[in-house]
Amino acid sequence: MTRALWLPGLILLLASLLGVWAFVSPFFAQQQNGVAAMGMAHADDAPLIFIVLLGLCLLVIVASLETRRMDAQFIAVLGVLVGINATLRLVSGPAGFSPVFFLPILCGYVFGADFGFLVGALSLLLSALITSGIGPWLPFQMFAAGWNGMVGGWLPRAPRHPRGELGVLSAWGFVSGFLFGAVMNLWFWPYLIDPSEATATWQPGMGLGATLIRYAIFYVTTSLWWDAARAIGNLLLLLLVGAPVLRLLRRFHARFHFVALE
Repeated sequence: MTRALWLPGLILLLASLLGVWAFVSPFFAQQQNGVAAMGMAHADDAPLIFIVLLGLCLLVIVASLETRRMDAQFIAVLGVLVGINATLRLVSGPAGFSPVFFLPILCGYVFGADFGFLVGALSLLLSALITSGIGPWLPFQMFAAGWNGMVGGWLPRAPRHPRGELGVLSAWGFVSGFLFGAVMNLWFWPYLIDPSEATATWQPGMGLGATLIRYAIFYVTTSLWWDAARAIGNLLLLLLVGAPVLRLLRRFHARFHFVALE
């Protein structure tokens, strides 16, 4: 395998491992009763997680430039796509649906998993800057949106069956609508301590089975409806405009050539 293939992928793996650790680390720490609250979640470590994640995103870009998987023109395309996707977040649909998730999926599918991760993560960062939505939740949103685009790069290809291709993309868009919300809840759920909701909150020392049951109760009662709106919105958007956007992205892909160094 050439350096051009494994180096950006290795950096992306490190970023993903950081994200997994950031989401699950509260389950291995002892929370103090009465202190935990959504506004206090990750107040101490979120800035460091954000800085490391942003640094790894920049390293992916630098590694792609060094290995000639990208050039200056393609970086400009990345910037344009990130700007467009960040703007799409300002468009609000029914039940809070935002079209910000479909473009990372298509970008990952056409340009690769690392590109899809960058579009998802950086567009959430830019939209947060535009809307003043910066807080301890931001790096977690960047991870979740980045993974959405990354998985888009891993989806099976069906070049001879355009409808099948859109079916695969739309299916992932639908599933990812639920997964995004389910994953994002984890950034604050371990910090919730409410005696009146004892069946839906986590307690230190709780086993895996009990944790999953309580989280399922919490998810169904607080997030399922909103995530269903996101899932259906992703599905419809990909079915309706996925084909022309794919054609446009593939024109860019065909125009810019990459030469990987051995």
